Amino acid sequence: MKILITGGAGFIGSHIADLLVSQNNEVIIIDNLSSGTRENLNLKAKLYHENLLDFDKIKEIFEKEKPEIVYHLAAQIDIRKSVENPIEDAETNILAAINLLECCVKHKIKHFIFSSTGGAIYGETKEIPTTENTEAMPVSPYGCAKLAIEKYLNYYNKVHNLKYTILRYSNVYGPRQNSEGEAGVISIFLKKMLKNENPIIFGGVQTRDFVYADDVAYANFLALKDNKSDIYNIATGKEIDILEIFTRLNHFFQNKFKPEFQEMKKGEQKRSCLNCEKIKKELGWIPRTNLDEGLRKTYEFMKGRIIK
Repeated sequence: MKILITGGAGFIGSHIADLLVSQNNEVIIIDNLSSGTRENLNLKAKLYHENLLDFDKIKEIFEKEKPEIVYHLAAQIDIRKSVENPIEDAETNILAAINLLECCVKHKIKHFIFSSTGGAIYGETKEIPTTENTEAMPVSPYGCAKLAIEKYLNYYNKVHNLKYTILRYSNVYGPRQNSEGEAGVISIFLKKMLKNENPIIFGGVQTRDFVYADDVAYANFLALKDNKSDIYNIATGKEIDILEIFTRLNHFFQNKFKPEFQEMKKGEQKRSCLNCEKIKKELGWIPRTNLDEGLRKTYEFMKGRIIK
């Protein structure tokens, strides 16, 4: 199949591209390389270095390439930036997605697979682990934008018969994660430690559900066989304290670091953990990488890339 991936040079997108290429699919990537890198690109994939907000250029790519499937991952992913500038966040995350969906309808795309968010879209919930049936009440513009795109997908499905699969991720981690921004606490901690600096923990006790990038890529691959338009959580269902993450990473450095604590940032949650039983039942997906194994692989990857 010919598959288009937006954000295919990014952290999660590049893992998905690698898996799809390995299964003999023709992969086309659109990425503005604002957070993704050429180093992440699969050599067998074709890159268009373009911005999704350049509507005419995106239409040209669809007309030229005629993809059958679209994976949409390109986004502004920093919750704190979305709080600081919600208008820019909406332009990048909502308007670009609508233009993409218009192109999909015009070119009769068979299946639209959307990378949404599980943590930011539900907000603070009483149900832990949180199921897909929980009302989405995001507390950040980033979460609001993801929810808006989900609602647009419902519209395009009902009115234009565009089949979709929505994957709501918990906290994804692993090799290639960008350690420069505020998203991706594990990569940020590791970068600090590899530069011989103490990591910063914002807000004290916070819990998250960490799922490994290769497992997320496999969930995206399985989504191709989804026969209906539906929403799935991609997670482990295991809640872990950020301080425990620090402690486990600190073992790689003979426990020489101490965390620095600062005030919790606006728009972030205290607890986030997702129930993933639905996708286990419907598509046969399970998280295959345990946390200690994933942390070790991430550490080994970053160790050779961070200049001390």
